[in-house]
Amino acid sequence: MKQRSVLVVLFDGVQSLDVSGPAEVFAGASRFPGISYDLRTASLDGAPVRCSSGLTLVPDGTLADVPSPPDLLLVPGGAGTRTPAPALVDWLRAHAPSAGQLVSVCTGALLLAEAGQLDGHRVTTHWSVCETLARAHPAVRVDPDPIFVRDGRLATSAGVTAGIDLALALVEEEHGRQVALSIARHLVVFLRRPGNQAQFSAQLTAQTAAREPLREVQHWITGHPEADLSVEALAARARLSPRHFARAFQAETGLTPGRYVERVRIEQARRLLEDTTDSVAGISRASGYGTPEALRRAFLRALGTAPAEYRRRFRSQPV
Repeated sequence: MKQRSVLVVLFDGVQSLDVSGPAEVFAGASRFPGISYDLRTASLDGAPVRCSSGLTLVPDGTLADVPSPPDLLLVPGGAGTRTPAPALVDWLRAHAPSAGQLVSVCTGALLLAEAGQLDGHRVTTHWSVCETLARAHPAVRVDPDPIFVRDGRLATSAGVTAGIDLALALVEEEHGRQVALSIARHLVVFLRRPGNQAQFSAQLTAQTAAREPLREVQHWITGHPEADLSVEALAARARLSPRHFARAFQAETGLTPGRYVERVRIEQARRLLEDTTDSVAGISRASGYGTPEALRRAFLRALGTAPAEYRRRFRSQPV
């Protein structure tokens, strides 16, 4: 049995779920015959660290005492990544290149960027710091949309619970879908969300329009994805000309009407594929695409997978 070593870096201000979420996934995998993850935690001085929530974590030892490069080095996020200890950044700069896999959760990407480990790579992080990361490190290709991104040996995830999705993806890649599915069922989560799933729903991604007619149109779109949602139809509902409506909607929500409608319809189709046994043809009509082929093209464009494959991999399963 080959044992894979996992080292989690701890520091004051770490987000506890960034640590415990992936740790539970790896611990769950180790309960299967022939699978073993040796999970260890370490801080600069080996002293207990205080999490951003107020919880205290006691590391297994100091970073200086780590005997050899781990198979997987995991850097969590949290408030402590905003003003990290220089010695922690120095340690990552010296040792991260030797790890088999390099993984960050949430704002842990800020630490890896400071240590020069993300230059030239496509990465993601918590939505609230994507712009900060991109501005401070122009050599890093920051993608603010996905919940996790794989780029060679580097894997980065979005905020907090996305670390669980990434850990499940890593386990599935090495040990197969059934192992990952069993862990997900035990944790009462989906097998995993696809990495290119957006961090936010359309309603959260877009700003809420300030003017009542435009807000009403936003609510109408969400509740009626199967309706005629052309610019002309939506403009008539808002009692504006199509040109005026399109400009005002984008100015107040940050998205064009077409982009907003597309996101709402994709979310509706995803929910139906995950939570119902409805046919793909029925889901196509209910989500506003009309035909299975139109839905397939939309899924390939937005998620990189076909509806049937999405359902096979991500449909909610009973525990």
